[in-house]
Amino acid sequence: MHIKPKKSLGQNFLVDRNIREKILNSCNLKPEDIVLEIGAGKGEITGLIAVKVKSVHALEIDKRLIEFLVPEFKGSANIKFINEDILKFDLSKINCGKGKLIVLGNIPYYISSPIIEHLFKYRQFISNIFLTVQKEFAERVVASPGTKKYGSFSCFAQYYSSPKIIFNISKGCFRPQPKVDSALLNLSVRDNPPVKVDDEAALFKIIRAAFNKRRKTLRNSLEGVVPKSALDDFFISRKLDKNTRPECLSLEDFAELSRI
Repeated sequence: MHIKPKKSLGQNFLVDRNIREKILNSCNLKPEDIVLEIGAGKGEITGLIAVKVKSVHALEIDKRLIEFLVPEFKGSANIKFINEDILKFDLSKINCGKGKLIVLGNIPYYISSPIIEHLFKYRQFISNIFLTVQKEFAERVVASPGTKKYGSFSCFAQYYSSPKIIFNISKGCFRPQPKVDSALLNLSVRDNPPVKVDDEAALFKIIRAAFNKRRKTLRNSLEGVVPKSALDDFFISRKLDKNTRPECLSLEDFAELSRI
């Protein structure tokens, strides 16, 4: 059945069979696993997941695709298709028993950040996340301090997970073909953050404010957010130059600043 991808939904179907197999092999799925798939599409990966795991909860926002998928997989008892938007879906509804969800999806580029933020709200229910995203976005997520791609979302993702790029995917593997290459991004959800803070909201407020004006020094970008005296104490405690820019600070540095 031919279903024309909707540009408004950011649909780019992964048509390369070898890459689909490579993604599944990289996820190292087990028979006892319960998987939440974001964007079932035409079910090409859904069917491959189902033969490896206990059950698949496949979200698909496009009703046209749901109408195709339900009869197509009527013989697969361990697949449940859900016509919902991931950004509005309550992951706690999925019964995983004593285990945790594995999330897998080929997601729209333009809502990659909101999807990850939404998933982290339910992090107590998730062990691992595998997402096909824009290559440049994946590089920002895994970026290290001192690099141009390191920013507030790098800190956010690395606070709640251990991110890594498993492999890159050529734009030619999708239909319609996007303008940029993609990457399979793995976010292994942390049981505990790598740094300890008393107030997570304060930590991320400082990080966002710092990178909002990343071309400025930390002293200027955090003006009105962090008292000058606290910044002076921070520079002394971390042995940093007063003209330090935000991209030079590690997650531990930002944690120390929020504590001060």
